[in-house]
Amino acid sequence: MDARQLEYFLAVVDHGGVNRAASALFLTQPSLSQAIRALERDLGQELFHRAGRRLVLTDAGRALVEPARDVIRGLAVARDSVSSVAGLVTGRVEIASMPSQAVEPLSGLIKAFTERHPGLKVTVRAAFTAPGVIEMVRTGVTELGLLGSSEHPAAAEVDLRPLKRQRFVVVAPKGSFPRRKVLKRSDLDGRRVIVGQTGTGMRRLVDEMRADGIALTAVVESEHRESILPLVLGGVGLAVVTESWAPLARQAGADVLDLEPPAYLNILLASRKAWLSPAADAFLRVIGAAYRSSR
Repeated sequence: MDARQLEYFLAVVDHGGVNRAASALFLTQPSLSQAIRALERDLGQELFHRAGRRLVLTDAGRALVEPARDVIRGLAVARDSVSSVAGLVTGRVEIASMPSQAVEPLSGLIKAFTERHPGLKVTVRAAFTAPGVIEMVRTGVTELGLLGSSEHPAAAEVDLRPLKRQRFVVVAPKGSFPRRKVLKRSDLDGRRVIVGQTGTGMRRLVDEMRADGIALTAVVESEHRESILPLVLGGVGLAVVTESWAPLARQAGADVLDLEPPAYLNILLASRKAWLSPAADAFLRVIGAAYRSSR
């Protein structure tokens, strides 16, 4: 068993099959399949159930995923650590982020990071819920994560650092509430809303208002956060989102109104408790500087 075999194995897991993994690795499908079979022979266990063209992880395969990520991550950290002796000029930091936090504050942090370290690369991976971000960091898919949560979530094996709070606002089609800048929650009674999936802060707030007797009709439920603003602009309904979306919404022509009483989402940074790559350490320093200067 060698590191390249583990890298190939993880590519099949992450891309959901041999064909897509082979394309991402610039290999032929037969070469990748042969490498996976060689790894299975070395380990004496089948790692995938083969059902036609589909591959499903066996128990042995699931057991290998996290240790394999640790090996690949460890080798990357070793390479980057040696390179950093001569200055931090190459490397990559991988960050898992929920969609709203990817808009802000992540975009601003990446701008500051790449300005300070122009040779380093940032990879942002999508997660739609706070537990999803935490799991990606815990299992080594990424080193860092950015998430929003109404409460401080439990996170074994992961450090969580509060960064800031984001207020929820209402994004509505232009002219929906003439001459209004602030809405009471009761002002939303009878309105049609576009919501995110269960487990998101925006969905939780809408569900809380409905439980309080405010008649909100969820006309669209979407996992694709980028579709919410076009739906609002198209007059399908309004949306309750974090203020990170406010500049884009106003620029696009929607109305953005504060909600009273206010509700907030806590923005937290997740990081592995194990060693971090020099690039990830550098990103943490940028975050620390950004939030010290904002106090």
